[in-house]
Amino acid sequence: MYQRVLFVDPATGFYRTGKYGFDRYFGPADLGIHLVEKYRSLNFGVGIFAGSIFPGSNRMVVTGYSPCWQGYYLSSMGGAGLVFDNLGINMLSLVGKAPVPSVLYLNRSHGEEIEVEVVPVDVESIWKTGRKGVYALTDRVYEMFGGRYETDPRILTSGPASLQTDMGGIMSVPISKGRISFVDTWAGRGGFGSAMVQHHGIVAVIYGGTVVDEDFRDHKVADEWFQNKYSLRLMNKDLEATGKYRYDEKVGTGGTFGVNYATMGGRIMAFNYRTIFQSEDERLELHQRFIVDHYLKQFNEETIALKQQATCGEPCVAVCKKMNGEFKKDYEPYQTMGPLCGIFDQRAAEKLNHHCDAMGFDAISGGGVLAWLMELLETGLVTSEELGVTRFPRWNLAGFDPIVDSMHNAELGCELIDAILERRGILDFREGVRKWSRIHSPGRARVLHDSLVYIAFSRRGWMVPNQYWVAGALAPMAVMGKYYMVYANDFIPPRELGRRCAERMKKELILDNLGICRFHRGWAEELLPEVMDSIYNSKDQFLHAVNVLAGRLNSRNCPVFWESERSLDFVHSFLKRKRDVDNDHHPELAQWVDKFDRNKLEAAKDFWYETLKGIDESLVELF
Repeated sequence: MYQRVLFVDPATGFYRTGKYGFDRYFGPADLGIHLVEKYRSLNFGVGIFAGSIFPGSNRMVVTGYSPCWQGYYLSSMGGAGLVFDNLGINMLSLVGKAPVPSVLYLNRSHGEEIEVEVVPVDVESIWKTGRKGVYALTDRVYEMFGGRYETDPRILTSGPASLQTDMGGIMSVPISKGRISFVDTWAGRGGFGSAMVQHHGIVAVIYGGTVVDEDFRDHKVADEWFQNKYSLRLMNKDLEATGKYRYDEKVGTGGTFGVNYATMGGRIMAFNYRTIFQSEDERLELHQRFIVDHYLKQFNEETIALKQQATCGEPCVAVCKKMNGEFKKDYEPYQTMGPLCGIFDQRAAEKLNHHCDAMGFDAISGGGVLAWLMELLETGLVTSEELGVTRFPRWNLAGFDPIVDSMHNAELGCELIDAILERRGILDFREGVRKWSRIHSPGRARVLHDSLVYIAFSRRGWMVPNQYWVAGALAPMAVMGKYYMVYANDFIPPRELGRRCAERMKKELILDNLGICRFHRGWAEELLPEVMDSIYNSKDQFLHAVNVLAGRLNSRNCPVFWESERSLDFVHSFLKRKRDVDNDHHPELAQWVDKFDRNKLEAAKDFWYETLKGIDESLVELF
C-alpha cells in the first residue's frame, strides 16, 4: 500500500505524482506534515477509508504552515474528501506560487491522466458580484468549469479575508445534480485560506472525476467488527455515538448549537467574556432571558422542530448541519458572533455570520476579534474614527433589547469586517492582531490586547480559543484552536491537564490521519486502528506513526505565556467557579484559587508551566 500525491506548481502549471509507502506515512496528517517540512507546501489529503462504508470517513485534511498560528497546523472540512477520492489520488500538494490569482482545475476521467490547469481570474471583481465573496467565487468557478465533469465536482474557495488578513479560511459546499448547496463546510482554523492565496496564488480549486477505487464496502465484515467490539451493528453504534449532533432527547434539541446552549447555564460567555466577572446568578439570568427564552428558542422552533438539517456531503446519520434556509447554525460561530459580540437574536446573528463567512474569515477567530474591537470601542481605548466605523456597541444590560440591540451590534460587526478588509483608520491585520496590538498600544491607557482572550505562539502567532470556559482551552499545546486538548468542564490539576491534553492530541491525530470526522470519535478512535490491523496488518505501525507525529509537532512547540490579562482572568474565574458554584472539593483546586487570589500573575505562570511540563513529558519525540 502507498499514498499517491499530486504535486502542482501553480507558478508554471507543472505537475508530477509521487508515491509514499506505509512503511513511514499512513495518512494526510503524518504525510502532510512531512511535505510541509520538506517543501513548505499546502496539502489537501484524504484518509485511506475515503469512499468506504465507514461513516464520517470523507473528511478532507489540510496541512501547512499557518499564517496566523505561525507554525505547522492541521485543519479539516467535512465531506470534501468524497469527491476528491474520485481523482484516484490521496493528496494534492501545492508547491510554488502563481504570479496572479488563479483557479486550479483538476479532473480525471475513467483512469486517464489527471487534467491540471492553472487559470488566472480577476478574483477581486468576482468577490464583489452576485452572492459576494466565497459564494460568488463558487458560482463563477462552477460556471467556468462545471460542464467539463461527468459527475458533480467539488470546489474549494477563498474570500477577501484571505488576501487582507492572516485568518482567511477555505470554504466548500456539496454540489448535487448541478445544484450548489447552502451547506457550507470549512477548513477555517489556522488561516489556510490566507496561505492558499498569499503563499500559492490559488484562490479556488475545483476537482472531480470518475475513478473508482476498491474502497472497503463489506457491510457483513464491518458489522462483525462492531458486533465483537460493541455488541452493536455499525449503523446502530454510529447512531448512538452521534446522538448529540443529530437530536438529544434529554435536552430536547440537537446539534452543537442546541445542545451546548441548552446545557450551558452559568457557563455562558458574552460581551467579550466580561460575563466571567459576573456572579453566577447574573449569568444564569442572562442565560435564561436571552438564550433559553429567545436565542435557543428561535433555533428550536425554526431549525429543530422543522427538521432543517443536512450532511456535509457524505452519507451520514449525524445530519449535524442544522439549517435555517441558507444559514447554517453551528455553536462556535454563532457564539463568537452571537453572545460574545452582544448578539442574542437569530436574525442579527445570521446577518453577521453570513457576512463574515462570505468574506472568507475563520469564523471563530473573526468573531473573537470583532468582540474585542467592540470592547475597545465601548471602553474608549480606540475611537470610531481609528476603526473606520460609525457606531458604538450597545452592551448595557439595563434595558437591553435582544432584537433591536442585537441587530445594532450585528451591523457594527459588519462595519468592522468591512473596515478590516479595506484597512480603514489604523486597521491593518495582514500580520495578525497580536502584532497590530503591539504597534498601536504605546501611548494608550492600557495595552490593547489585554482584553483579547487568545493563545500566543512564537513571535507573532495567535489563536482565538475554542468557545468553552475551561482551562484546557488555553493550554500551551503545539496546535491550538482545534480539539487537540481537553475541554471537559472539570478541574484537572495542571500537570495532569497537560498529560491529558497530550493524550487527546494523539487520539485526534488518529482521526485526522484517517480522514475521519471527530463527531464519530465515540467508536472511530478505538476501533479503526484495529481495522487497520485486519485489513493492512499495521495497527502497531499506524499508532507508532501517530505517536511520532505528535512528538514531531511538540518538538516545534513555541508556546508563549498568556499575554493578556483577560486570559489570566479567564483561567482564574474558571477555577473560582469550580470551587464556589460546582462545589468541587479537590484539594489542589482550593490551593490554586488561593494562589490566584494572592498573586494572579505568579499563580498563572505556575499553572501554565505545570501544564507545559505535563505536555512535554507525555510527548517526547520517538524515533
